[in-house]
Amino acid sequence: MTSKTETSVTLRDPAGFANVYSFFAATAQAFPDRPFFNVLSETAGIYGISPGEISYGEATGLIESLFVAYRHAGYGKGHRVGLLLENRPSFLMHWLALNRLGVSIVPINPDLRAAELAYLVGHSEMCLAVVLAARQRDVAKASAEFGLQVVGPDDKLPRAPEPASSLDSGFNDEAALLYTSGTTGLPKGCVLNNSYFLNCGHWYRSIGGHCALTFEGERMITPLPLFHMNALSCSTMGMIAVGGCLTVLDRFHPRSWWDSVRQSKATVMHYLGVMPAMLMSAEADDDDKTHSLRFGFGAGVEERLHAPFEERFGVPLIEAWAMTETGNGAVVAAAQDPRHIGTRCFGRPQEEIAVRIELDDGSEASSDEPGELLVRRSGEKPRYGFFDRYLKDPVATDEAWRDGWFHTGDIVKRNSDGTLSFVDRKKNVIRRSGENIAAIEVEGVLLRHPQVAAVAVAATPDEVRGDEVFVCVVPTEDFERTQSQELAEDITRWSLEQLAYYKAPGYLAFVESLPLTSTNKVQRGELKTLVETLRAHDDTLDLRHLKKRAVA
Repeated sequence: MTSKTETSVTLRDPAGFANVYSFFAATAQAFPDRPFFNVLSETAGIYGISPGEISYGEATGLIESLFVAYRHAGYGKGHRVGLLLENRPSFLMHWLALNRLGVSIVPINPDLRAAELAYLVGHSEMCLAVVLAARQRDVAKASAEFGLQVVGPDDKLPRAPEPASSLDSGFNDEAALLYTSGTTGLPKGCVLNNSYFLNCGHWYRSIGGHCALTFEGERMITPLPLFHMNALSCSTMGMIAVGGCLTVLDRFHPRSWWDSVRQSKATVMHYLGVMPAMLMSAEADDDDKTHSLRFGFGAGVEERLHAPFEERFGVPLIEAWAMTETGNGAVVAAAQDPRHIGTRCFGRPQEEIAVRIELDDGSEASSDEPGELLVRRSGEKPRYGFFDRYLKDPVATDEAWRDGWFHTGDIVKRNSDGTLSFVDRKKNVIRRSGENIAAIEVEGVLLRHPQVAAVAVAATPDEVRGDEVFVCVVPTEDFERTQSQELAEDITRWSLEQLAYYKAPGYLAFVESLPLTSTNKVQRGELKTLVETLRAHDDTLDLRHLKKRAVA
């Protein structure tokens, strides 16, 4: 058996490799018999594929066959290939084969429809799309004007339409083009080089503390999509970095989550804030702590659920901050104590990450004063580990990097001990009578009301106060029966007991559903449009008369 010391020497620093494939190949050579990818029975049944583990050695053979086929068909550097393969193992096999040739992938969200697909295909200029059979017709129809070639994951490959510039992949070459979720405006294409992904592996392997990974057979479970940064770069690269095994679910299933954790023998889980809330809503069970998880890594756990979750399930939830644009070049995580559980704290920046918290007037915020988070790498390479650029949008790239700092659009505050706490997205802050109100804070409180199933909060214009708080509520019971003035007032009076009066709903509308992204985040751009429509609707309830400062 390979010792930890021997393994550390064999698996050298990820940042020392030329590309993602060569990094994977080194791990596969060190651990050919270890599992690389695990498909649970539930996921296999949903996808109609075989369950079980794929070893690093077996994956190498699958990747080699795809590599030969792509090379023979003329694909290489300068080409982009779309992948609509969901969270199946074939996604990673195709990516690694293409990466070896210098081909960049464009992961395709399977929830996209005609107009969205047409935009993605046209903007990315992909020359081939590898698509599941059930969606091939949709993709071909949406991209007809671009002449895109669409094939299945096991089909014979057509010839590349244009010659490749080379059949090689370097450290600073494009490895993937990931599109932002498009919560406001059209999605931007983030060009991510090999260096971006390799740095993710380096970060995860070296962070230590509560997030320490070992070389002794880590196993990670995640329900997050491979077409997003977290699963593709952080989870995948983290496991490759230590010879670990990745279990990727088709999506998050709250009822079977803990069974999946136990079946996968996971030591690490990745989460989004919605997951702890849903898991805590289930009845307590004697087996709640019967698992092998050492920690969870993610963001957005609701403040009042953080400590109770850790106590009930015995899993520390390590809150972190990052964006597709920053990758792990500027990730901040509460991997070290103090974690300040239940305060939206995401830790203290490492020495190699420079941080500035800036007020609207450009001055630097003082301790405990909310401002926009600006980040960059310390030293001579301020953009190391970040995205390369927004595709075809140099103006947006320069704007994001103005004055030598990446402007995140997130509002945070620096605590007295140097740790950082998340407040909200800058564009989600409601400015009412001089008070800043974080939509995410109001949403977190209202979700605890027993008759609120889902909620989204946005600003709406007010002639006197500038902004007012507009709340969209999906009720827990029958929609037609519960959309009443009485319930709206009950929710508002209840929120007045939990929040400062000015944060309570000024307007409330009951809705059947909210505009959400594929990862259940509110699409803020569409929410804004919805609110504008609802303001003119008779069913929107004006509750401003209830918002009164409490008498001491």
